[in-house]
This record gives sequence, structure tokens and C-alpha cells, in this order.
Amino acid sequence: MWLLDKLLARVIHTGHLVITNYDGKTYEYGAPAADGAPPLSLKLTHRKAAAHIARYPQLGAGEAFMWGWLVVEEPHDIRDLILLFTQNSKRIGDKAIQSQGLARKLAQKAIAKLDGINLRGSARKNAEHTYNLTRELYERFLDEDRQYTMAYYHGDPATTSLEQAQMDKKAHLAAKLYLEPGKCEGMRVLDIGCGWGGFALYLNQMYGVEVLGVALAPDQIAFCKERAKAAGVSDKVKFALMDYRDVQGKFDRISSVGLLEHVGTIHYPEFFNHTFELLADDGVMISHCCGRAGPPGHTDAWTRKYIFPGGYIPALSELVKESEKAGWQVMDVEAMRFHYSHTLEEWYNRTVIHREEITRMYDDVFYRMWLFYLAGAEQSFRHGGMVNWQLQYVKDRAAIPMTRDYIGEESARLRDMGEVPRWRFDPELKEAAE
Repeated sequence: MWLLDKLLARVIHTGHLVITNYDGKTYEYGAPAADGAPPLSLKLTHRKAAAHIARYPQLGAGEAFMWGWLVVEEPHDIRDLILLFTQNSKRIGDKAIQSQGLARKLAQKAIAKLDGINLRGSARKNAEHTYNLTRELYERFLDEDRQYTMAYYHGDPATTSLEQAQMDKKAHLAAKLYLEPGKCEGMRVLDIGCGWGGFALYLNQMYGVEVLGVALAPDQIAFCKERAKAAGVSDKVKFALMDYRDVQGKFDRISSVGLLEHVGTIHYPEFFNHTFELLADDGVMISHCCGRAGPPGHTDAWTRKYIFPGGYIPALSELVKESEKAGWQVMDVEAMRFHYSHTLEEWYNRTVIHREEITRMYDDVFYRMWLFYLAGAEQSFRHGGMVNWQLQYVKDRAAIPMTRDYIGEESARLRDMGEVPRWRFDPELKEAAE
């Protein structure tokens, strides 16, 4: 416990943390709240817990919580613990990592770089690891459309449902594709990393365009095809279990939403070169991805191991540099701040509501792993250096209007058309409707 005690004494200056070790000894950090609020109390239930956390802060803390070695006592939960650390260090494990020494930091970066090599075989394996979990799991915490990317809170997050915010996200992205109503007949759109098909179906519904969605998780593609068939648009909205590198032909528009985090930096030249060849000369491509507000970094060991193997969240400099080499012109960049933290908070709350069902699907270890992932990601976007990047690319700068007014105007028009019925996010009304 001495090493963990030393690390926490250096990190915790705000808030009040009390840890009871497996042997019954108690350790305190920070100072009691002026309003008499109870401290955040933890129990370490295993003799190896403290050492495991101290030696590998980011990986060790997540594993200790997953395995039940670290227990957060009521009235607090794991979100409160992670919030305490992000408030003190601005990034989870920041000071703890600094104490590990140059050799370990360099080793972690090297491992992360190697993990980012996503050849066709490993890319499919990584996608299946993340997205081939049971449909029932995603139904429990995502919106009805299964948007597993940031929602766009155009309104007040406190009064805007997740369902409405996800509809608004699709409207905002669609506006940036510059699809003019009534002028889209015969246009083809490629949706790379199409998820569960929501954006592809939305584009067809709003503009009548033909869409090809590609992804690498078999259950996702099967679900997409089911949705297209049920909507009667299988001839217009098609989905394929395919690596984007194998797509051929020409498209008038290309979208990639939540994809670049899985490409790997070493493959950015391949991504930008191939999409450049796929897009028509007067076309537009949009990309929406998680991003770093600062310089390039590396993915932490816990996330690489348990949640997104092969994943990496890019800095803006990495995206722009590689796209320019391929011939792209970046016409619009928007940093989406805080939106994802509100999205992740809602996902966390819905996960907690469905605890019993999720533990029946998997087990308590998986449930705690999922909570740690959602809580940690939320605080990275709320108090850390993470944002979402939305970038618009063209080959010819005459492909879009001279000012960006069209984005706001079209986004507003689509939002007015896409009001979500209340039953979609009110469980009681949904049940009554069914």
C-alpha cells in the first residue's frame, strides 16, 4: 500500500478520499468538505489490489474495479471516483504515469503504435470484439436508432433527450454533406463504418439518395439489412460486410462517423488515398470522430485491452497532415466540446438502470468493466482533453457554397422535420404504445 499511498498523496488535493485496505487500515487524502458531505470511500478487498493499481494506474484501477478488488461505497459510485481524479489531474492517471519513468512511458507508446496496425484480418477481429456483442446489450443503453457515437445537444442537455440529440447529430452531419433537397436523384453515398445503419437510412429518407454502408461486424450488417428490408428500401440502401479498402466505384458523397478511431495512424495514408479515389471530383466527404484537443498521444492500456483493441483517438494535426498529402482540401473543421460527455452520462445511467439484465447476459465483471469504460470516457470528454472532430473534405473547393451558412440553415430544416415522438425515449409510453 505504501506506493499507492505515495501516489495518491501527490495527486489528491481537491475533495476527500478515504481508502480502507484489505487489512483494515485506513488512509485519507484531501480534506473534508466544508458542507459536511461524506467522503468518497473505497474498500480494497484483495491483498494485491493496491500494488496492482500503483504499478499500472490506468490498467490496474480498471481491472481492480472489474474484479471486485476495488469497491466504491455508497452513496458514491465509480463515476464519482473518476471525477475526483480528473478534477485533480485533468486527465486520468496523468501524474501517476509521470512517476512511472521514461522507459515505461516509451514502452506504452510503442505497444500502442503496434496495436494500431490494423491489417484486414486484425481490423475485422477488432471490430467484432467491440461491435459483435449481443444486440440486447446495445438496446439497453443506446437510443432507439443505435447511434454509438456522440449525440449533438443543440438544445439544453438537461431537457433534451438522447433520442432527440442523436436525431440532431444526424441532421448536423447531413447538412455538411451539402445534399440539396430535390437535386439528389441518382446520387450515391458511401457510409464507411455504417454501424447499425441509422445514418444511411436517414440520408435516404431525407434526400432519396442511394447509400452503400460498409462495416466489419457481422451482426451489425445483418441488423442493417433487416432494417432496410423492414423500411422497404433494400434496393436503395444496401449494406455489405466489407473492409472500406475493398470498396470500388465512384460516389458523390462519403461519410465516416466514428470510423477513424479504428483505422490506426499507420493506415491514415491508405484511408485518405483510397477515399480520394472513390469520391467524385465535385463530391464532399465528412468525417466525425473522437479527437484530442492537444498534440498526438497514445491509447491507454486498459482501453486497448478491453474496449477498443487497435483503437486510437487522433489529434487534429494528424488528420489534416495526412489528408493534405492525399490531395484533400479541408473546408470546414468543428470541435464538438462537451457533447460526448452528456451522451456518455446518459449511456452510463441507462446501463445502471439495466444492471440486472446486463449481468444476466454476461456477468458482474463485464457489467463493472462497461461502467468503468463509460465513466472514464465521460470524464475525459468533460474534464480532460478529448473532443469530437467534424471535418469536411473536398477535391474542388467550388463543390460547396462560399459561406458556411448553408450548414446551419439545412441543419435547422432537418431538425424541424425530424422531431422524435415521445414514446421513443419514455419507457412507460413506449410500453403502452406497444
